Amino acid sequence: MPLVTSKEMLEAAHANHFAVGAFNANNMEQIQGIIDAANEEKSPVILQVSQGAINYAGLGYASAMVKIAAEESSVPVALHLDHGPSYEQNVICLRAGFTSLMFDGSKLPYEENIAITSKIVQMANTVGIPVEAELGRVLQSRDSVSEEEVKAAMTDPDQAADFVSRTGISSLAVAIGSVHAMEAAEAELDIERLKAIRAKVDIPLVLHGSSGVKESSEVEAIQYGISKINVATMLNQAFIHALIGAYESDPKNIDPRKWLVKSRDAVKEVVRGKMRLFGSSGTVSSSGFFSAPTSHRSADLGHLE
Repeated sequence: MPLVTSKEMLEAAHANHFAVGAFNANNMEQIQGIIDAANEEKSPVILQVSQGAINYAGLGYASAMVKIAAEESSVPVALHLDHGPSYEQNVICLRAGFTSLMFDGSKLPYEENIAITSKIVQMANTVGIPVEAELGRVLQSRDSVSEEEVKAAMTDPDQAADFVSRTGISSLAVAIGSVHAMEAAEAELDIERLKAIRAKVDIPLVLHGSSGVKESSEVEAIQYGISKINVATMLNQAFIHALIGAYESDPKNIDPRKWLVKSRDAVKEVVRGKMRLFGSSGTVSSSGFFSAPTSHRSADLGHLE
């Protein structure tokens, strides 16, 4: 089906207490694995393109691959700009056919973040495209951040309410204890802070850096307003580990496709697991509309209780 915006799927997730996975699309095999899992799980899915992917593949290649995947898919697919660094990049991606935008002004002074975000929202609203923004800072694991630094960077609930009111964004990425690029799922989210944000903000909330978060903490966060969860590092790990394994099992092979299919399948299984964890599996009916979420999540999490 044609690309859709992320607005409808996140509103459905928000109302029904599940989350939509937003998976980074870095190459063709990852995109295929993500879409295959979404089709089989009957789950909406967000394929997001980061600045790194744009630099690597080029905006045209990156967006075209996602559009083709969506056209051949039986479930709703959104093409999202992940961590857009500027107003100009958002304009370029809007013109390229992205159906969901993001501006990350979390490193900017508060008023400057509001000003640029508002300008992007005003632009995107003219063609019905939703905008995500970030408040607080989800730090990078490579910076060897301490627990105190992570806590200091968290989103302030009162500021979140002011930010949403003044910008008109469709969704808000919040900093509640996750860290980008963690290689192991060890972080516990600050659920009390999330509850305080939810009490003041009534739009879908977004979790970045989920690869480093304990699954039980992710599930709890979904019940308090997290409606979109970004997954990147975990996909890259699965891709690389499968590629290394394929090479080691057949080092004389000279056809890279025989190795890359293993990476594609590994990504697919990670995505499948996340869709079940997030509760989005089975939420797309045969007509393409959202239905009630399935019980996959509670069934799969018995080992976490």
